[in-house]
Amino acid sequence: MNERLQFYYAQDTCSLASHVALEDAGALYDLHRLSIEQGDHNSGSYLEINPKGRVPALVTPSGVLTETPAILVYISQLFPDAQLAPVGDPYQFARLQEFNSFMASTLHVAHAHRMRGHRWVDDEAAIEAMQRKVPVTVAAAYSHIEDFYLDGPFVLGQRYSVADPYLFTFAQWMEPDGVDPLQFPKVAEHREMMAQRPTVRRALEAESA
Repeated sequence: MNERLQFYYAQDTCSLASHVALEDAGALYDLHRLSIEQGDHNSGSYLEINPKGRVPALVTPSGVLTETPAILVYISQLFPDAQLAPVGDPYQFARLQEFNSFMASTLHVAHAHRMRGHRWVDDEAAIEAMQRKVPVTVAAAYSHIEDFYLDGPFVLGQRYSVADPYLFTFAQWMEPDGVDPLQFPKVAEHREMMAQRPTVRRALEAESA
């Protein structure tokens, strides 16, 4: 693929997972940084790209993709030589999709209750109650990952996949979410291992520049 992809992200968000996957794939892409604090995600120019007003967004030759699970699978299929997904194994590919769906629908939602309770309720007392519950709900998600998903050393066992940067992205926020990593040794070990990968380091350095 010769045409460069356009990747829109914000620092310290779930967009890091897709950013790492682009590095894993050896993709040609341009980075477009948005500031959530300054409201860039709600600007007219960005809403034309992603009407949801959220990150990430990936502009491809075929159109715009949003939602991390979709972007991760697209990258894995666009660059098959990188072997970022078990596309030839229907069961393992479904397991990958299952894990990424769990991350998006369960762990991400539980995490978001800490700082974005206004998405669900307006009552300040209700928002505070949601925030107090975050350590419990987030820990429950990691408990499920520890017991049923993280086969080790990678999410899919011996095979690295786009599920791994997704887990790494959220595992960085365990402490801010009130979760002790020592409760989940496999997740903590995975986080430490991922932090040493060159593609992860490049993505993190680019986002912090």
